[in-house]
Order: sequence, then structure tokens, then C-alpha cells
Amino acid sequence: MRIRPISPERLVTELTDRLAEQAARLEPADQPAAVPPGRLRVGVDGPDAARPEELAAALVDPLRARGRPVLHVRAENFLRPASVRLEHGRTNPDAYYAGWVDEAGLRREVLDPAGTGGSGQVLPSLWDAAADRASRAAYVELPPGGVLLVSGPLLLGGGLPFDVTVHLVLSPAALRRRTDAEQLWTLPAFDRYATEVDPASFADVVVRLDDPRHPALVEDVQLG
Repeated sequence: MRIRPISPERLVTELTDRLAEQAARLEPADQPAAVPPGRLRVGVDGPDAARPEELAAALVDPLRARGRPVLHVRAENFLRPASVRLEHGRTNPDAYYAGWVDEAGLRREVLDPAGTGGSGQVLPSLWDAAADRASRAAYVELPPGGVLLVSGPLLLGGGLPFDVTVHLVLSPAALRRRTDAEQLWTLPAFDRYATEVDPASFADVVVRLDDPRHPALVEDVQLG
């Protein structure tokens, strides 16, 4: 394993290159013209302290400049209703870990429609957590050949069907230091996530973000 320091700007460039290349692979030259190319579903996973939504947002314009339609969906817009989410209290880390995000809704309304043979009609928001009601958002079409970016915490433990996964990781000390005081109660959930799921062991791209000004890519090194 090699840790390669990289600038934030270069990180966005390299991720854009990789995702554009992956999306191009969904357009094999020997496909019949009547068969539309697929869409690339990308999970950008990390605690709030790592700002996964900011990295996902930074990828939108560069991918569009490559000719790729892009849609960014935030997992925070797919939370369960408060009556379910907060059943065991507002600061229960086990409930946060296992029951805050409506993964079934995220799959049904976002990932499946963007998958192979899907309609491409994606719902960008299902639930307005502040108002605690359905967001009543309109469906958005993601054309064939497009890239779907889904950002948020704890995305890689439930078998959601991503084609590419990006995991943003902080050391325990950095996670505690960079987590807002009112969110410190969530830290046991991320400890559990690291232990039970260990997303850094299988994500396609792993980025260390102890210092957001100086990220580093974690890369496999093939010996011999």
C-alpha cells in the first residue's frame, strides 16, 4: 500500500479522468446502435467532517466539460421520517448507523433507475428532513452515458449498487477534531462502520483527508 499526497485540485482532476474513462467503457463499440449506453453510478462516501458532498459537487462541472450528463444526489435528502429515524432518541449512534438513511428508497428512486436497463428517471430528493415531510421533488432524467454521484456517510455497508465507490477516511483523532460539537455523538457509529464494514478495504478509491488542504490517495502497490 502506498500513500500518495495530492493537491485537492489534482484529486478532482484524477477522479474526473477515472470516472470519464469508466463511463466510456459503458459504450462498447460493438453494441448495436439501438442499445443505449449505460450510466455510471458513483458513491462518494465519508463522514460529514470529510465533506463528501463537496467532493461530489466539485466533480460535476469537470465531468460535464467531458460531455457527460451528471446528476448529484445527496443521501441527506433520503432520510427516513423523524418518527422512524428518532425512535430511540435524537442522539442514538446505533440508530444513526443502521436506520437514518432510507436505503430502499435510494435504491428504488435513484440507483435502480440509473442502472442497466433503468428508465433514467431519477428522484433527486425523497424526504425533507427539516419539514419532516415528502419533498415532493420532480423526477429528473439522467440520459444514457451520464454519471450519477451519490454523496453521504455510511453508504457502503448496505449493498447499494454502485459501479464505482470513493471512500473518504479520517483518522479517529482527525474525525473527532473536525466533527462539529453537536455531532460528536455520531462518532461511535463511524467506529462501528470502520470495524464491521471496513470500507477502506474494498472501495475503488480511498482518500485520506485528515487535512482537507493536503489529501492523499491510498494506492495498492503490486510487488514483483
